[in-house]
Order: sequence, then C-alpha cells, then structure tokens
Amino acid sequence: MSDSFTIYSLLTLTGALMIGVLFAWLLYGKTSYLNTKLRYALAAMRVVSLTAIGFLLFFPLIRSISYTPEKPLIIIGQDNSLSIGNIIPAGFNKAKYEQDIQLLARKLGEKYEVKIYNFSDSIKNGFDFSNKGKLSNAARLIAGLNDEYLNRNVGAVIIASDGIFNRGGSPLYEVNKLKAPVYTIALGDTIPKKDLLIANINHNDLVYLNNEFNIEVQVQAFEAKGEESSIAVLENGKKVYEERLSITSDAFVKNIPVRLKASKLGLLKYTVQLRPVQHEVSEKNNEQNLFVEVIDTRMKVLIAAAGAHPDIAALKQAIGLNRNFEVKIALAEELNALNLNDYGLLVLYQLPSLAYDANLFMNKVAAAKAAVWYILGGQSNINAFNQVQKQVNFTGGNNTMQETYSHVNPGFTAFDLDETMRKRIEVFDPLFAPFGKPVVQGNAAIVLNQRIGKISTDYPQLFFMTENGRKMGFLIGEGLWKWKLSEAGESMPETPVFNSLLSKAVQYLSLKDDKRKFKVYTSKNTFDENENVLLNAVLYNDSYIAINAPDVSISIKNDQGKEYKFLFSRTEMAYQLDAGALPPGNYTYVATTAFGAHKYRAQGIFFVNTMVAEYQQTTANHQLLNSISVQTGGKMYMPQQLLGLVDEIKENQEIRTLSYEDRKYEELINFKWLFGFIMALLALECFFRKRNGEI
Repeated sequence: MSDSFTIYSLLTLTGALMIGVLFAWLLYGKTSYLNTKLRYALAAMRVVSLTAIGFLLFFPLIRSISYTPEKPLIIIGQDNSLSIGNIIPAGFNKAKYEQDIQLLARKLGEKYEVKIYNFSDSIKNGFDFSNKGKLSNAARLIAGLNDEYLNRNVGAVIIASDGIFNRGGSPLYEVNKLKAPVYTIALGDTIPKKDLLIANINHNDLVYLNNEFNIEVQVQAFEAKGEESSIAVLENGKKVYEERLSITSDAFVKNIPVRLKASKLGLLKYTVQLRPVQHEVSEKNNEQNLFVEVIDTRMKVLIAAAGAHPDIAALKQAIGLNRNFEVKIALAEELNALNLNDYGLLVLYQLPSLAYDANLFMNKVAAAKAAVWYILGGQSNINAFNQVQKQVNFTGGNNTMQETYSHVNPGFTAFDLDETMRKRIEVFDPLFAPFGKPVVQGNAAIVLNQRIGKISTDYPQLFFMTENGRKMGFLIGEGLWKWKLSEAGESMPETPVFNSLLSKAVQYLSLKDDKRKFKVYTSKNTFDENENVLLNAVLYNDSYIAINAPDVSISIKNDQGKEYKFLFSRTEMAYQLDAGALPPGNYTYVATTAFGAHKYRAQGIFFVNTMVAEYQQTTANHQLLNSISVQTGGKMYMPQQLLGLVDEIKENQEIRTLSYEDRKYEELINFKWLFGFIMALLALECFFRKRNGEI
C-alpha cells in the first residue's frame, strides 16, 4: 500500500486534471455565444468531474488514522475455599472485610476496568463469600488469567487469600507470566492452633483375599504437647485396629504402620480416625477414608510335563513374575493325582509325550474347563496330539526336528508387541520344532510365524484359537530357555522381552471373556465429592453387536436410602450418564433396560469420598503471599488496610491508559459520496447546457 501523498498520486492527479482541462476546452472553447460566467462555470464542472473520474481509475488509497484508548485492567481474585471460612483470626470482622473489598472494586472501577473472580476448585465470575470450595488452586487462576488477558493492558492483579494452596503448582512459578504487579490481601490466621490431623496414608490399591497388607498412616499434631489420643481403623464401619497415641511435642509427626487382613472380596472402605483432644481447632481433618480392591486368590497355572526340562523353569519364572498367577509344576505320575478344576490355565509341555503314557491325564484335560496351552517339541507324540484336539493337524513324523526362527505377525492385535519387542524376538535363537506343517482348522490369532533360515513361511509358531468358548494356545518348538539366556547374556538380567511375551500370552489365555449382554460400570470406583460421577453402559444384541435403541434407566442409592433416578444419554453405539456431584457416602446402583422380549439388569457399587484437603493445613501462609507480591513489584496488605490499595494503584505510574493507533487505507472508489458529487456535477452541467440550447 502507498501513502496518500506520494509522487505517484500527485502525478496521477495532475494527469487527470490535464485530461479534464483538455475535454473542457474542446467542449467549451468555441462557445463564445454563451454567457462568459456560465461558460466558465460549465467548463469548471466538466474539469472537476472528469478529473475525479480519471483519478478514480487509478484506484488511489486514502490513509486514515484513529486512536483507541484502553484503560488499565485491574483483576481481583477472591479465595472462596473452605479454609478461609474455617479459621477466623482474632479481631477479624468478616462482614466489614466483605464490604471493604466490594468498595475497593467500586472505587477502582471509577478509573479502571475491573474484573472480579472467585476461585477454589473452580474459577467463577464475581464475588462469592460462601467459602464452600473444597480445594484452593491459585496456579489455575493465574494460568487462566494469562490465557484470557494475553496482550491486554493488565495494570494490576489483587489476590485475597490465606496462602493455603493445596492443588496445582506453586503460584510463584506462574505470576510472572501476567507481567503486572500482584497485590495480595492476607487472610487467615498465622498463629498455630491446637490440632491433630491425618496428614497422609500410604497403601496398596489392590490386595488378595485372605492376605495381610500394610498401610502407613502419618499423624501430625500442633500445639498439643502432653495430650493423649488414639488411632483407629474401621473396615466398612467395623473397628479392626486401635492404638493409643501420646503427643510428645508441639510439632509432632509420627508414621504408624497398620497391618490389616483382606477378609472380603470387592471394594472395601477403610476409615482411619484420630480421637480428638479438647479445644482442637478442627476435627474434620481427624478422619480419612481409603479404598482397597480385594480380588480372589491368584489364578493357578499348571505346567504339566513328562519330565524335567530347562524350558519349564524358564516358563515358571516368567509367569510367576505376575502377582496374579500362582504356578505349579507337575511331572509324570504326579499328573494323575491333580484336580484340574483348581487351575485356570493348563500348560502342556510336550504332552502327549513319547516318553510317558498320559492318556488318563489327557482325558481329564479334555473334561476340564480351563484354557490349554500346548507346547510341542522333540518328545511330543504328534499322532496323539492330533487326536486329543481338533484345532491343529500336524503333518509330519516324530523324532525329526528342524530349527525355526521367529517372525512377528504384523497383523496380530490381541495384545501389544511394541517395536523393541518385535526386533528382539526376531533375533532370538531358533526353537527346535518337529518337522512338518501345522494345518490350522479354523480361525487363529497368530503371534509368531516360523522362519526357516532366511525364508519366512506362513507356518504358525505361536498362535491362539477358541473351541466352544475355551481358549487354546499352541507353541511349535522347544528351547525357550535359550531366548531367556540370550537376553540375560546382553547385560539384561531381567530379560524384559522374554518375560513380557510369556506374561502377555498367559494373561490372554487365562482371561475369561465377559459374555454379559448388558454391562454398566463407573469410570472409576471412587470419586471425590467435587467430582461428577460418570457411568457408562453397553447393550449387545444376540450377535454381540453393540446397540443403543432402547432406553436405559438407573437408580442410585446412598447408604441412608436416598434415591437418585436418571436416564442414560446415547453415544454413537453405547450409553453414558453424568450424574453430577453427589454427597459423600457409599452408593449402590441398579440399571435396567429391555430389548425385544428380554429384560436386562446390571448393578454395582461406588464411593464418594469426603475431601479434607482444606482442613489439612490450618495456619495461613502469609510468607508465600508476600513473596508473590515482592516478586512481581506489588505489595501485601492486611484486610483492615485493603482500601489503601486504591491510592497505591492510582499512584503507580506504570498503571496508565494506553492508546493504540489504528492506520487504515481505503480506496477512493469505496466513498459513495464521491459518486454522488460527480453525478451532481454532471447533472447540473447537462441541465444548464440544454437550457441554453447546447446539446
């Protein structure tokens, strides 16, 4: 774009003017019979109109400049968390403070643009002095302000808080992004009060039925030296542990180990309680809940074989690394005494075998319901193998062996094999496999194919199948111990790839398919009281295709019997429900639907946990507030002094109105009045010409 007064513009205007003069002279140069004044007036009209038209043909640009003032923006953030209303310092007049901070906002609004927010576990507009927020997250407030008012004229930020921030990072690392002084109003009480609290509980989320497990409770006490208390643990309301506690100092900290026993299946709620002492500032931090999921004893995995082999030890060690599995090895005559109903997975290592007649045992395998994993090797009786199962027919003979390397099937998706595992597996030592071709009868999920020398074949090496709902696995080859040894020999004593492959295979085989046609489940087992409870549901037709045509309703009850009823919303192929935030407590739910002639019902439990974070610290942290102010060039004020902020901000020369210059270029052809002017000149000229006898 060019400026309005460039040489190009002047030359254009001069040229257009000369053309206008030339046309006017040709038109009026020989009209001496007209009145002289009229002739000159008509000629002038023609010159001006033609000059304007000619000038417009070159689309010149006209520059306009405007100035927009922007007042400084003053942001006030009011902490609305529980700790503000829970601990009231001596001499603090809450009603006067609320009036003063609102007056502060009005006085600042006379000169500045003022934005007001209240923050706790969420950020909302305006003042709110109810102090019901379950958390305090100043870092989230500052990050939100930085995003919303980026490149705005932020003059100052005022934060009224007690400095107890229990969520998000420290605001000290965020405030500099605002590029404005932060003034703080120090609320709360910095004088320690007598208080006992449960600071933290360390525990496992998952334990096994009838196993003992430990939790570690950290107890803190302030200004309570010489007091006596006790700690108790309740399991679903029943006391299972108690211990006396003596407070030996004013700043008391003690970690108490508690040993418990998982006596029931399912999700158990444990409540840890501290007996309060007299004149304690808050008893709400004397209790915390924890939730432990108790599962049944480990799934038993049987490794059955005719005799000892290094592969068996490698298998046992790799499978046993998973705490969910308990591995037993049985050889030869020991097999007949086993009750196979006790096991979830049967690993048949080279059974049926040439060295041992296992017909009795194999008959028990056929009658059992557990998943089966066949591993074939040099001692396998191939003919008997072909007879005891119908999924794989091995063409070949006994006693003839060949080396087969592993080649990962890229189309396998039943469980994940990352790129590192794939590369490692394909350079493992070869397995010794019976010579012949395994012919698979039906669909198979192939993990590994055989590679003979450098030739990749479509002969499966490790694969899975299903027979009448029973999972079956097949590994063609022995020598797994060499895989483990080769990894261990490369400074990798934990053999992660070998262990991971075996563990994934066992998990896949032992996992029971859930055949329920209607399932309802929560997004997690426990929710905090400020979280929305989310539930999902899925309904299958007889072909196990997910549908969402019928309505799904749910009834949720707490342990006091209060009932909440909802209707699920439909997603693309399932259902979802946001039940909102529910009061703390234990909840059960029953969901129902109907499809065709069938009615379906699903039930479950979940817990809503009481949040005590705002009661964990009762002493205000004014040092942090002062650091925030000093770091940003602001100042900390006490509540009774907060109106002094008006003069402080007005006297700050850095907080001033900014004026933004807006330059705009427009083409003359966009000015409609110019067209009207030209048309008026031409119309007047035409009128007077015709009136005086000119054509």
